[in-house]
Amino acid sequence: MTKIGIIIGSTRDARVGNQVAEFVLNRANAQNIDGVDFEIVDLKDFDIPMFNEPFPTAMLEEYSSQGVKDWSEKIDGLDGFIFVTPEYNKSIPASLKNAIDNLAGEWANKSAGIVAYGSTLGVASALSLRQIFSNLKVATVSPFGSFSLFTDFENMSTFKPAEIHNATIDAVITDTVAWATALKTVRA
Repeated sequence: MTKIGIIIGSTRDARVGNQVAEFVLNRANAQNIDGVDFEIVDLKDFDIPMFNEPFPTAMLEEYSSQGVKDWSEKIDGLDGFIFVTPEYNKSIPASLKNAIDNLAGEWANKSAGIVAYGSTLGVASALSLRQIFSNLKVATVSPFGSFSLFTDFENMSTFKPAEIHNATIDAVITDTVAWATALKTVRA
């Protein structure tokens, strides 16, 4: 079984990423890909402290909080990821960067798809995430999905994506699964 986590990259109370993640999950499940399990992974469900240790905390048991241990276990158990991230100041949210930085080897030799959104389609956040993951041995797939707060959200709060995005989101899903399945052999 290949396990893909759809990670909601924002923890703000006013976030819309949960709507986008549900959309991605529904598209993924509609593909009926044999041997693949998709799940939403919400950063809000993990009590991850601000990274302030000499090493990623999961590497040093004595420094790890229970929240980081739970986060480490969740990420370690996944074969690939689809990150749903907003764009904040031309990058990813601090909550997502912190969650990534608190781990190390749990990310290695896995695949990641990216679905971004923002006033400029989240392009800068997608590129930022690609750069971060290149250092952690995560294979990011192309294309990435992108949604506009102005045209794909009603009043910038209710997600109503245009149908034109469906093919791209489907490609993000299938490429993430294909790479995640192939990279399992590298980790074996």
